[in-house]
Amino acid sequence: MKLCSTFLLAALPCVSSALQLPLLDNFEISSDPFQNILGDLRSYIKSEDYKVTHYKAQDPSVWPLDLNQYEGYKILRFPINEDTKYALNELRASYAQWEANIEYIDLKVPEEDMSLLRSLDYEVIIEDLAQAVYETFPSLESQSFDPTEHDDFNVASDIFFKEYRPLKTIYAWLDMMKETFPDLVEIEWLGQTFEGRDMKALHLSAPTGLNPEKKTIVLTAGVHAREWISTSTVLWVMSQLLSNYGVKKAETEFLNKLDFLVVPVFNPDGYEYSWTDDRLWRKNRQETYVPRCFGIDIDHSFDYHWTRSEDYACGEFYSGETQFEAIEAENLNHYINITKGQHEIYGYLDFHSYTQKILYPYAYSCDELPRDIENLLELAYGLSKTIRLKSGKYYEVLPACKDRGVDILPGLGAGSSLDYMYHNRAHWAFQFKLRDTGSHGFLLPSKFIIPVGKEMYSAVKYFCEFILDPER
Repeated sequence: MKLCSTFLLAALPCVSSALQLPLLDNFEISSDPFQNILGDLRSYIKSEDYKVTHYKAQDPSVWPLDLNQYEGYKILRFPINEDTKYALNELRASYAQWEANIEYIDLKVPEEDMSLLRSLDYEVIIEDLAQAVYETFPSLESQSFDPTEHDDFNVASDIFFKEYRPLKTIYAWLDMMKETFPDLVEIEWLGQTFEGRDMKALHLSAPTGLNPEKKTIVLTAGVHAREWISTSTVLWVMSQLLSNYGVKKAETEFLNKLDFLVVPVFNPDGYEYSWTDDRLWRKNRQETYVPRCFGIDIDHSFDYHWTRSEDYACGEFYSGETQFEAIEAENLNHYINITKGQHEIYGYLDFHSYTQKILYPYAYSCDELPRDIENLLELAYGLSKTIRLKSGKYYEVLPACKDRGVDILPGLGAGSSLDYMYHNRAHWAFQFKLRDTGSHGFLLPSKFIIPVGKEMYSAVKYFCEFILDPER
């Protein structure tokens, strides 16, 4: 692959290669006690919890997705500093970008290009991309899971959250929530996508007679198609709120005093495409001015300080040619406008992956401070502390502009839902970037769904408690 600048090959220092652990397959068990220890270690590593099934070409368990498209690719992390930031900004034009912030940039690079990058400092964070993609898909047995076949909601939940789920199963799950909790759940229709799929939201609330002046909290996930963990996390949060109502004091108070509008799959077309065609797809699927370039980055399509994030319509961060061009962004804006007289939007939580961060406004620029910055920071650090106490995981608190590296990559913070909701609607607004910090990236294995769900549920509870009693 031709690089966009010859400057890249000469201007940057040293290469650091990733640490490789030795394989244990060549060890044999013997009478030597040390060898027996090695054998036990080998058995442990290959136990059921750690065993990985390696994919085969055209494996039916992930049909119709073609895994061959990821063969030979790695994910590399390039540290950013003053000497390298401009060169790396050019490099991202040649390779698909996973993550970019003020500290590093993660890029998808074919193995044959590794020699071209020998003068760059980088770390290999995913060695085998095809295998990493394969490991996020559900088993053959669980692909046919239908939540409506289970009468017990808790039993269905235990099964549902063992794997990531396709769109049709998620929508069946939403219907099941409505049937199981008819007094607490309404399914809201936000509009249709470019490909004609419904955008669905769940409105969670106890009967309004208990508190007609309720404040509304909006939760969104799945804005970027490949970030499956965000959708599963929000579904977990909903299931816990509902199943604990009338059982636990906190959840009962939340639903009595607050409304929740939850959009678990904000980008239905993109999400479906990530299951059938490209697991790493980011944007929606609407047409652009370039015939074979599909998709607009929804999180660059909102109207607050909108600007074109990149000129190339095939680019992953393409914002369209005007604000609200992404149909999904306009659908949310329209829905909020026609329902704004019902309840005040008081809080907004937007779930993404990855890097374990809690971001606060503004994303478009670091030159503008949000209103009530001290109170916003108090809440953000409280959320981070709550997660740390729950799971031991550290979530860094940052302004969204710093995370997006707008001083290095101009335009990547413009038109975000975070800024739109905070400036126009919500008193409190945050974006969570979920696990992990790069070992799996967007391809977090399904065994982490429940652990991530639990730590985010603790954060949502803290958020609700703060809103109900900021002086506590």
